[in-house]
Amino acid sequence: MAQILDGKKLSAKIRTDLARNVSEMGEKLDGFQPGLAIVQVGAREDSNVYIRMKIKAAKEIGIAANHFKLPRSTTEAELVEKIEKLNYDSGVHGIILQLPVESDFPIDEDTAMNSIHPDKDVDGLHHFNAGKLSKGIIGDDTFVPCTPLGCLELIKHTGVQISGKRAVVIGRSRIVGSPISELLKWNNATVTMCHSKTENLQEIVSTADILVVAIRQPQMVKGEWVKHGAIVVDCGINPIPDSTKKSGQALVGDVCYSEVSKVASWITPVPGGVGPMTVAMLMRNTVHAAQKVLDKRLSPSWNIRYLPLKLLDPVPSDIEIAKKQKPKDINVLAAEIGLLHEEVNLYGKKKAKVSLDVLNRLKDVENGKYVVVTGITPTPLGEGKSTTTIGLAQALGSQLNKNIFACVRQPSQGPTFGIKGGAAGGGYSQVIPMDEFNLHLTGDIHAITAANNLLAAAVDACIFHESTQKDEALYSRLVPKKKGIREFSKIQIRRLEKLGITERDPDQLTPEDRTRFSRLDIDPDLITWQRVMDTNDRFLRKITIGQSPTEKGKERTAQFDITVASEVMAVLALTTSISDMRERLGHMVVATSRSGDPVTADDIGVTGALTVLMRDAIQPNLMQTLEGTPVFVHAGPFANIAHGNSSILADKIALKLAGPDGYVVTEAGFGADIGMEKFFNIKCRRSGLRPHAVVLVATIRAIKMHGGGPTVVAGKPLAREYSEEHLELLEAGFSNPRKQIENAGYFGVPVVFALNRFATDTDAEVETTLRLARESGAIDAVCASHWSHGGVGAVDLAKSVVQATEAQSDFKFLYPLEMGIYEKIETIAKKIYGADGIELLPEAQAKVELYTKQGFSHLPICMAKTHLSLSHKPELKGSPRGFVLPIRDIRASAGAGFLFPLVGTMSTMPGLPTRPCFVDIDIDPDTLDVTGLF
Repeated sequence: MAQILDGKKLSAKIRTDLARNVSEMGEKLDGFQPGLAIVQVGAREDSNVYIRMKIKAAKEIGIAANHFKLPRSTTEAELVEKIEKLNYDSGVHGIILQLPVESDFPIDEDTAMNSIHPDKDVDGLHHFNAGKLSKGIIGDDTFVPCTPLGCLELIKHTGVQISGKRAVVIGRSRIVGSPISELLKWNNATVTMCHSKTENLQEIVSTADILVVAIRQPQMVKGEWVKHGAIVVDCGINPIPDSTKKSGQALVGDVCYSEVSKVASWITPVPGGVGPMTVAMLMRNTVHAAQKVLDKRLSPSWNIRYLPLKLLDPVPSDIEIAKKQKPKDINVLAAEIGLLHEEVNLYGKKKAKVSLDVLNRLKDVENGKYVVVTGITPTPLGEGKSTTTIGLAQALGSQLNKNIFACVRQPSQGPTFGIKGGAAGGGYSQVIPMDEFNLHLTGDIHAITAANNLLAAAVDACIFHESTQKDEALYSRLVPKKKGIREFSKIQIRRLEKLGITERDPDQLTPEDRTRFSRLDIDPDLITWQRVMDTNDRFLRKITIGQSPTEKGKERTAQFDITVASEVMAVLALTTSISDMRERLGHMVVATSRSGDPVTADDIGVTGALTVLMRDAIQPNLMQTLEGTPVFVHAGPFANIAHGNSSILADKIALKLAGPDGYVVTEAGFGADIGMEKFFNIKCRRSGLRPHAVVLVATIRAIKMHGGGPTVVAGKPLAREYSEEHLELLEAGFSNPRKQIENAGYFGVPVVFALNRFATDTDAEVETTLRLARESGAIDAVCASHWSHGGVGAVDLAKSVVQATEAQSDFKFLYPLEMGIYEKIETIAKKIYGADGIELLPEAQAKVELYTKQGFSHLPICMAKTHLSLSHKPELKGSPRGFVLPIRDIRASAGAGFLFPLVGTMSTMPGLPTRPCFVDIDIDPDTLDVTGLF
């Protein structure tokens, strides 16, 4: 007599194990729960019975099962649309389409089934999964149909070895017969598949050690058909008349149980055999799908395809290299690095914005290693920070196979069309497509321009209307009746709170409070907010506005700044969320009232509108390097009057996506005395992130210039000192890198010195430079040739960076925020620049007193000085000593959250040179290819 293969008992054990697994998932990631979506078209009662069974089992296990019941009027397009929405729902890990589909319109079940993403196809019926099963690719990434999987589990439960046995399967359906045949075959059984057209069926069945029947013929297989001792799995469930049952029917299988159970060694009952196991396997597949998602969240593992480089010698122009490399579609890269479809907003095929929702989804993932790239004090010869940032990222990715993100600033069109050119890197270490990178990208800078200029217009409009209206008329226009109702807007309520006015009924304010509320009383001579545009235009440095007769004599002197100098840009770079950005935008001080009070964007009433204009700009832009590694391009604050770093949000999202074994390389503007110092004291302080290593970039040519080498003039040949060996100049100039290494040491972060080697550099010069770097305190000093060789040329640098991030660091800020304004400025001047002290000129001294009184003394310091020298004098190269740093003025970026002392005169609107870069820029009218960018 056969032993019973009890599907109820085995499935109960499986469900218990799954419930424990689900509980452990929730412990690993708070709130995580597997999700199953059951899609049904129509209302067949037999389908409803099955669905209730599945939902009950899911609830017992802890799976969130949702039944999406679509009406019979559902079309194929509507069904596919619903399934695709579920594909993109990160809370849904498994999707099943309940068959048969019951609709008044023709629906191709194959089309609908194949619209389910293979990763969520827990029924295992997608062609992709079926194809992998047919090829024997049965692993973590393949879902097998649930009934065959349950049959296999039952067979294995007997303890009989499948390998070498003869198996017969009756039935060839894609849901049961075909997949169980494949499963048995790949478990090394010799399989014969039979069906309704098979001849000599009884003879074939009699040879089976393992018999699986799924033919939908009640009690077709008789006792005399079955080999003595065979394992029999009956997948059939058929109703037959039975007057002894209350329903008038009994359920039987495809096997005559009473006969076969006397011959077989093991047999499944009907019901209670395969049915419960089918549901259990559906639950197992769903939990498995969820486990894969959870594993990626806890330990991101990228499946990235790198792009090979075709290196040429001599190295072509940047734009030629960029045009010859075909980038991946950005949605492909996004999927490779673990971004979900709903987290990626495409801007064409090669760039996209990434939702801030990633931060919440990956909040429990440990950050990757954080590396900042900086340089020695810049010279006209260039040091290659951007190129090194990209080359290092390429090496860490394509050569060392690390999860790696580069985070860089978005370039302004000012220098792109002016004198400097683009900022995509160079040679074989670039961001691509470089023309899109250097031009409009996704419009962030245009959004900043719009927001900035809306605020500027609002300031002048406020002055105009206050000067042309009496108190009551002004108040009535600011708080008008709409449909007979008068009420304050949200931002107006914030102004009432600021003024200490508790009344919220506009009609109940006293005349005095109405005046206080309505009039900002801005002093036109104390307006600090300027208009901006993203073009170098020297003739906008000082302008006169309000000359039209309609402005009624409100003429005043004003100016334009370049957009990247706007405080809105600095806010974007330092914000941590949309709500934080709105608060910071509201705190921006735009002017001073005649009574001496600061006037903010919130006072003007424009904060909400500014935030709306910046709604999309807050999302980092995803691009890629020449070798296909990911890059975030986001924000580009002016490195003199602001902190000159890419955004906190880009770095934070990148660190989560890279995961604990990955790396994020971000670039700080200008030399280490400016960009790196602000990165540490402002950006890291605001973000809470702690860097693991500094990469200090230099070239021998630039070091020689700091040693007293001849002046470099654009367009003229370099002096021979820069192309011939000159160790004396080199050793003298190393005073600058030595000081920058020392500066990094103040923050307790290890330094890797990266030497961009040129063909003219001699071995003696290289050896001397690397030796001096190590002697100066660098944890390592290496050569790199990423400009000419891409990632391969930066392998040594990448290995050194990996080691440096594993070294012990003791990160600390240069000064506490509680320190006074004067003392903080003095600390930076003495320690970072090497000054003997500072001198506050009268205007600066007055600002120290004012900002201390206004409560701004706790803000960090963002020094605005020349980037061409450690001192305040651009002509002083190397590491000057014996100077006092003059501070002529101090200004507040209250929204961005820093004070910026002015050392000398800072131009915030560059001019165009005699021969601007735009002279070389053109477009091919046939191919639309951009030429002349660099």
